[in-house]
Amino acid sequence: MADRESRDSFAKRLSASGDDAWEIGNELFTITFVLDKNPRLQRALTDPGRPTEDKVRLLNELFGGKVLDMTMAILVDLVGRSWSRAHDIDNAVEDFAVDAMMYQADKDGKTLQVSIQLAQLQSALLNLPVVRADLSDDDGPLEARYDLLHALIDDAHFDRITVRLAEHSTRNPRNRRYLETIQWLINKFSRHMGESMVTVTAATELSDAQIERLVKIYTKKVGRPVHIHLVVDRNVIGGMRVQVGDEVTDNTVVAQLQALRRKVKAGTAE
Repeated sequence: MADRESRDSFAKRLSASGDDAWEIGNELFTITFVLDKNPRLQRALTDPGRPTEDKVRLLNELFGGKVLDMTMAILVDLVGRSWSRAHDIDNAVEDFAVDAMMYQADKDGKTLQVSIQLAQLQSALLNLPVVRADLSDDDGPLEARYDLLHALIDDAHFDRITVRLAEHSTRNPRNRRYLETIQWLINKFSRHMGESMVTVTAATELSDAQIERLVKIYTKKVGRPVHIHLVVDRNVIGGMRVQVGDEVTDNTVVAQLQALRRKVKAGTAE
């Protein structure tokens, strides 16, 4: 509740911050990392028995003169609120960072593009479990994770916001799997745009009529407009795999063959 109330109170100011939104987002991602690595700092900034003035003084000691005024104003607002758990403030700072990136994308006219690129990254990683695991391995060296990520995405020429979000997801996994973080980001962008991203994986291109039919079906199902992100993967052979948020419906031939193989192994095939 404190997170949502604080973000709502800053929404108009962040939206009107222009190109500062990019820097604010970067600063808040860095501060999220600092907080995640310092539980004592989390507790110091959320201790209900500590006067807000002391918390603000601590913020100024750490970040005063090093971040934009808007970034500091957000932090001051957050430490003045009540938190049920100390690490909830980390979540709030990360949420603010993503909000800032979304407002920058709005200004650049790239919001839908970034959402689609995140879905493309997600799709590219679906069949790369080892790569996904390495990207979210917080024990591995950061430089190696960055090198792996950029080897994967550099040829795609993603927007700088997509790249920054992808880098944050591997720099600071926050006890999440990599695809889980990317899906979370897609969901946030979808809600921000007032629509849902539906990722459809098929063996061949779909016709305009087929896409229009999917739009109608899933708009009715989720109760709001949807955008169809089509992934053509010859390996699925036939059928479609549809993902809306965390819900996956896999009717591909590959999935059916895998299901049959599992039944055979279990001795239950008809």
